[in-house]
Amino acid sequence: MVRAIVGANWGDEGKGKITDMMAQESDIIIRFQGGANAGHTIVNNYGKFALHTLPSGVFYDHTTSIIGNGVALNVPVLFGEINDITSKGVPMPKILISDRAQMVMPYHILFDQYEEERLGKASFGSTKSGIAPFYSDKYAKIGFQVQELFDEEALKAHIARVVVQKNVLLEHLYHKPKLDEQEIFDTLMQYKEMIEPYVCDVSAYLADAIKEGKTILLEGQLGTLKDPDHGIYPMVTSSSTLAAYGAIGAGIPPYEIKQIVTVVKAYSSAVGAGAFVSEIFGEEADELRRRGGDGGEYGATTGRPRRMGWFDCVASKYGCRLQGTTDVAFTVLDVLGYLDKIPVCVGYEIDGEVTTDFPTTTRLEKAKPVLEVLDGWNSDIRGIKNYEDLPENCKKYIEFVEKQIGFPITMVSNGPKREDIIYRKSTLSK
Repeated sequence: MVRAIVGANWGDEGKGKITDMMAQESDIIIRFQGGANAGHTIVNNYGKFALHTLPSGVFYDHTTSIIGNGVALNVPVLFGEINDITSKGVPMPKILISDRAQMVMPYHILFDQYEEERLGKASFGSTKSGIAPFYSDKYAKIGFQVQELFDEEALKAHIARVVVQKNVLLEHLYHKPKLDEQEIFDTLMQYKEMIEPYVCDVSAYLADAIKEGKTILLEGQLGTLKDPDHGIYPMVTSSSTLAAYGAIGAGIPPYEIKQIVTVVKAYSSAVGAGAFVSEIFGEEADELRRRGGDGGEYGATTGRPRRMGWFDCVASKYGCRLQGTTDVAFTVLDVLGYLDKIPVCVGYEIDGEVTTDFPTTTRLEKAKPVLEVLDGWNSDIRGIKNYEDLPENCKKYIEFVEKQIGFPITMVSNGPKREDIIYRKSTLSK
């Protein structure tokens, strides 16, 4: 059985914990898109970890962790993460890397930085991890696949072609030092040495695993609203964040994906620029940020303070619909326990009209939130195991959100630990 875990919104929904929980029940966990520009925070018996490229299955000795062909593979970052977890007592995980995965080149990171510098105030709020230049090269067909490391003559010819193009930009657009062909080749040979033992034909491996009835988990990065087609373009990431892309980024048939768990946060947060209708500011935002997540709302990769907002029913309904959600995991609900009243964004007012459908970016920029205020429960709900034992207003909040978004909330996370989870039967029929 193949399951996917994805985010409904801007990323930062608390997927790490749910992914970790589902990974324990899986044989194979696959990262299918994105790079080291975002991360999952995972708290377990070994400690607290921020994973950026490694799939969340690496903490279990019965699992195989796969870097799929859809991933932007930053080889030194991947091995830095492996060294980090093993130095903290985690046994060396079983890892496979797709021979069709493409590599983030050192110059991708430079170009990312140079372009953000050049744009100044008009920049995209990039994490400067090289992701946009990487995907630009991939689709311009000048990227480097892992399999190319094993044919040195062809690789040298490829490097020579690419360097000509890059050096024109470096010299005339960015006024920066030129690239050196030999240096790039030497770097790629170091990468080859690091990854050679792990490289395989991942789609063939997964075809066999599906035949054998293995449980496979597709692990997504970021969320629906950062998807380049369906998100808040252009303030998006450069690879598809949708569960449907899991079939492509891992190399399996789409009909094999049987369950799509979409993680939805009990309030909103976002890293990076772009429209964010339910955003709050000042002391109200600071307090929610301080209390939020596990140790506050700061990016797992960047450490940047996240932008904060109330729950957005419009964005979340849209996010779940695009993912093809079968189950909603509702996270960080415990954080809201300090509030007497909890505003929820139930619609967008655009040019005097109210809509509950998520609009395209130009209309989104004009949207003002239509808020409905619910009563808070004013208590700590951590440690509660059964849905029936939650405070009445807490249950009302969950059921209100579920009705608004129209997808079944079957898991409620009420604390940072993996065991802080409440399973419930939805009031909606699936």
